[in-house]
Amino acid sequence: MGIRYLHTMVRVKDLEASLAFYALLGLKETRRYDNEGGRFTLVFMAPQGQEECPVELTYNWDGDTGLPSDGRHFGHLAYEVDDIYAVCAHLQANGVLINRPPRDGRMAFVRSPDNVSVELLQRGAAKAVAEPWVSMASTGHW
Repeated sequence: MGIRYLHTMVRVKDLEASLAFYALLGLKETRRYDNEGGRFTLVFMAPQGQEECPVELTYNWDGDTGLPSDGRHFGHLAYEVDDIYAVCAHLQANGVLINRPPRDGRMAFVRSPDNVSVELLQRGAAKAVAEPWVSMASTGHW
């Protein structure tokens, strides 16, 4: 069961101020994704020579009234897996609640015992949608 660290995500209230702060730490922007439909921007920043270990800054265009006081800054850890269905089945068989099942064959979310959100992403192309995942509802939040 292969797994590879992807990134840690934090929500930011002021994208420009956050970019400047992380740049002061020595991180460089490695990629950016603007999502018109979801009205958000993702900016990945990493130290020079460590581009495989970025922090993802998530900026919601319409703001986030909970920031900075509600603990929503930290978003999730992200891992890429060889077989998202096998990993989710393994976790579920060991008592882990699948908060956001991999209905799309690509992405799932679970929580650690300490309530840390963990995103699991299928390596490469999404798997064909399959039961029981496609019919499974989301539980809680992630």
